[in-house]
Amino acid sequence: MDERIIIAGFGGQGVMAMGQLLTYSGMIEDKNVAWLPSYGPEMRGGTANCNVLISDEPIGAPVVTEATAAVVMNLPSLDKFEKDVVPGGKLFINSSLIDKKCSRDDIDVYYVPVNDLANDLGNAKVANMVMLGAFLELTNAVKVDSILEAFKKVFGENKSHLLPINEKALEKGASVVK
Repeated sequence: MDERIIIAGFGGQGVMAMGQLLTYSGMIEDKNVAWLPSYGPEMRGGTANCNVLISDEPIGAPVVTEATAAVVMNLPSLDKFEKDVVPGGKLFINSSLIDKKCSRDDIDVYYVPVNDLANDLGNAKVANMVMLGAFLELTNAVKVDSILEAFKKVFGENKSHLLPINEKALEKGASVVK
């Protein structure tokens, strides 16, 4: 198993949290992992992306240039990273904010209205978890149980009361792409 993932969007969309959750989950499952964040100059609202590698084999470098999957949460991220997905790879597009279609026909593309689905759940802040649920359903990169365990490590015990809504968001994302 070798997943090379790019996750990108605006700061504040939970891009780094998705990457950290995947990375910690990989560690929980005794896989080799790497996480490389990249921020724009702004704190919130600027660009943010991260590279995540999850592998059964040792990882040589944390940079992803040929992604097996990309998650894009905004239009600038689609424009920048669509080309980096390998033929046969997967591209997950936040169709709540991106009305542009993918220009490639050699990859699997999934349009997931994550902001709309998060609002349906009553919490706009779980849009990233909706997307993560869709991603996990189609890639099986890590187990959902590992994500839920990693949630406590990434966000701390004082945020564990948010686990139920985040679990619902993961389930919602998975159900949309089944």
